[in-house]
Amino acid sequence: MEHELASLVAHVQGMTVIAVAIIISAGALGTALGFALMGGKFLESIARQPELAPMLQGRMFLLAGLLDAVSMIGVAVSLLFAFANPFLGALGA
Repeated sequence: MEHELASLVAHVQGMTVIAVAIIISAGALGTALGFALMGGKFLESIARQPELAPMLQGRMFLLAGLLDAVSMIGVAVSLLFAFANPFLGALGA
């Protein structure tokens, strides 16, 4: 019985490591794509209407902060799973 529990705990911890890696990598990839698309559209807009540059720049930085916030939430959830794994509580470990 004790060996089964240890095996289940090891399995849950292994799957948690994979989940953490997927969450962090998806957040990084999404943020990178978001910044790339936003930066490209920002440069296109500035090239078309240079007089709107200050307004567009402020909005771009606001959106950049929101993009970073989403990935930081993913990092926080990943750290929760890594250090205080709620899935281990269901096993009684």
